[in-house]
Amino acid sequence: MKLTTWNVNSLAARLQHVQDWTAANPVDVLCLQELKLTDDKFPLEALRAAGYGHCAVFGQKTYNGVAVLSRFPVRDPVKNIAGFEDGSSRLLSVTIDTPVGELRVLNAYFVNGQAPGTEKFAYKMAWLRGLRDHVREEMARHPRLLLAGDFNIAPEDRDSYDPVGLKEQIHHTTEERDHFRQLLELGLVDSFRLFEQPEKSFTWWDYRMLGYQKNRGLRIDHILVTEAVRPLVKGCSIDRVPRKWKQPSDHAPVTVEL
Repeated sequence: MKLTTWNVNSLAARLQHVQDWTAANPVDVLCLQELKLTDDKFPLEALRAAGYGHCAVFGQKTYNGVAVLSRFPVRDPVKNIAGFEDGSSRLLSVTIDTPVGELRVLNAYFVNGQAPGTEKFAYKMAWLRGLRDHVREEMARHPRLLLAGDFNIAPEDRDSYDPVGLKEQIHHTTEERDHFRQLLELGLVDSFRLFEQPEKSFTWWDYRMLGYQKNRGLRIDHILVTEAVRPLVKGCSIDRVPRKWKQPSDHAPVTVEL
């Protein structure tokens, strides 16, 4: 079974990319972020035709929005973080009945944070604290859990093209990395780092200044799994191919195989 996370940076603009990529890579579960559309605008029929007969959607006009597309039944959806007031559609938690058993999937679009010292960064810190509590509670109910999405955090220096020049800048701050580490301390494992990976493996490249062509990227899209899921993980990889397409998302899909 394969599960992919992909920030598509507007599903309306990138629907054909999703259709083309899933035709070539028929993954079983697809977690999308930054839909940038409301639920009523979600292209449900087109994605069902692509083989995803079960979809959970939490959209938002113009910004944010997350969805889980699955070939298997999806149930028990929970939107956003319980007890955390948030006007943004950033988190969708669902249970999927997969061939490898019941799996709780949390699909998240983390707050960007703009820059340290700003109100948006303070919002990111508060959101991350709320997320940690939410994940802890979900793990207590669902030992077989997976947290996937655009984390907007490069957890280590090797996850950045310029860790020295970008030190303590957004995505690289000590505070953000501490939050990532605290998620791991709950009992989660970074599935990508369970395997030997090529150096300079990134998932996001700026549209500006030939970011992709020069591989000036960051690894900010992650799939974390609980210890109960870890023995099932057979591989985790980044597919850079869609980033080369015309008018691509600035993110590449990341896939874990269970």
